[in-house]
Amino acid sequence: MRLRRKVGTREWLETHDRLVVLDGRKYRGEWRERSGGRPIHAELGMGKGAFISRMSARHPDIFFIGIDRYDELIRRSGEKAYAVHEAAGRGEPDNLALVLFNIEYIEEMFAPGELERIYLNFSDPWPKKRHAERRLTHPRFLEKYMRLLNERGEIHFRTDSASLFEFSLNSFADCGLRMADITFDLHRDGVPEGHVMTEYEEKFTKQGMPIYHCRVIIGKEALAEHDRLRRQRDA
Repeated sequence: MRLRRKVGTREWLETHDRLVVLDGRKYRGEWRERSGGRPIHAELGMGKGAFISRMSARHPDIFFIGIDRYDELIRRSGEKAYAVHEAAGRGEPDNLALVLFNIEYIEEMFAPGELERIYLNFSDPWPKKRHAERRLTHPRFLEKYMRLLNERGEIHFRTDSASLFEFSLNSFADCGLRMADITFDLHRDGVPEGHVMTEYEEKFTKQGMPIYHCRVIIGKEALAEHDRLRRQRDA
């Protein structure tokens, strides 16, 4: 991703340290304290921050973490977060942290069991076969996520790339993970109620492109709840 860096970006980040975390390893093992005991949901590769900003404004009972490796995207996400929370009448985004970090080393940012949910929204598909290990749904990443997610842990995955979706479904299956809500056209019947879009999702939906979606259930409590609901539906 090529970004035009604004003058003063680093200074902006340093002066907004209630929202921005420049050292991703700082809170490893202490995110629950930082969150005030709230469940922690993290978006890996948040782009310009529309999704994480809107989610945090809608769900004050959850602590959200947006992660990206580009400082300019952290700044843009921060500016968006302040605007979205103000428009929602919520004041400062006190249930959100924006972290400058490389997802490659995600296990150095979180301790085992610190996360309840991971969002993978429109991740880079890395279409060349030789780059497969860079995909965020490659088994080497999934093994890390499984350690970081707690008993209610889930992964929510969206993409516009058919090839990445096929690869990801196979990766989930290869790791023995339970999949649910698999769809090859999320918005075929309109935008689901309460659904929060990313910037890419809004763009692709307007162009009539299908959005692929899958929920991956990992934690024991989450699996038990999924089974209970399925039995209710089948009764």
